[in-house]
Amino acid sequence: MVGVKLTALGKYVPARIMTNAEVATIVDTSDEWIRTRTGINQRRIAAPEESTSTLAIAAAQDVLDKRGIDPLEVEMIIVATMMPDNSFPATACQVQSGIGAFNASAFDVSAACSGFVYALEIAAQFIKTAAKQNALVIGSEVLSRVIDWQDRSTCVLFGDGAGSAFVEAAQEECFLASVLSADGTGKDLLYMPAGGTLLPTSIETVQNRQHFLKMKGQELFQAVVPMICDVIMSTCEKAGIPLENIKLIVPHQANVHIIKEVAEYLKFPFERFLINLQNYGNTSAASIPLALNDAVEEEKILPGDFVVMVGFGSGLTCAASLICWDESFIK
Repeated sequence: MVGVKLTALGKYVPARIMTNAEVATIVDTSDEWIRTRTGINQRRIAAPEESTSTLAIAAAQDVLDKRGIDPLEVEMIIVATMMPDNSFPATACQVQSGIGAFNASAFDVSAACSGFVYALEIAAQFIKTAAKQNALVIGSEVLSRVIDWQDRSTCVLFGDGAGSAFVEAAQEECFLASVLSADGTGKDLLYMPAGGTLLPTSIETVQNRQHFLKMKGQELFQAVVPMICDVIMSTCEKAGIPLENIKLIVPHQANVHIIKEVAEYLKFPFERFLINLQNYGNTSAASIPLALNDAVEEEKILPGDFVVMVGFGSGLTCAASLICWDESFIK
């Protein structure tokens, strides 16, 4: 089979920064309350004219500029998102049009906060089987539009942003192992009640505020920690790489206390988990590629390093991927 490598990363975040102090003017909370319970200091909020697709297009253009590739050479576009512009068409099709990648197939992946890892693995499999030579993978979210700004337990958590990755065929295999998992019994721990075929939009659903994100935070916390530990250990075992040889774990940026629990359970140094949620909050499918971008900019990842990405969220979905950072990566 053909090998796969990650050759470039890109990102886009809205210009507007909403601090904890600003959130405290909207709901009964404080900067200290938010920081101590989540680890978040601020988040980005999309401008009125921005959307999931416009953020994704900007992140896509950033990675293609870094890679130095013509959009017409892109063979596949996968967008991971749980909040697309529209129920249909796919956000990936809007990205294809927006960047002029008219030779690329395009589709979305809906796996919530695990979506980027799911999408990355799908792209890798297409390349490994020689069905495609390259793929553009994007995680993009505008969660500020579906937050109930009257609900203190959720509105403090989420932000907007997009991250992208370009993967392509290689002689050496850099995508060493992955585990994609789900537990649908936890489907009601993080969800949006209305707007689909089960509960279509009506005057009643709007009045009852059923088009906003709903979350059972403590139950979700308890459910995802063992799932995260399991997929990390399983992925390392599958790759034949001992956990202690992992240079960096890049987790979904949901809550710093979740990451601390995972580090303690795995007996893995907390300082080797990449954390940037203090700057962006929870950006769902965008959080891992945004974190990867920051890690590269801060030179926390070097050629030859083993890196584990792990996502977890609504569904409940959980997924991990172990890659070896390639020397051909372009900053």
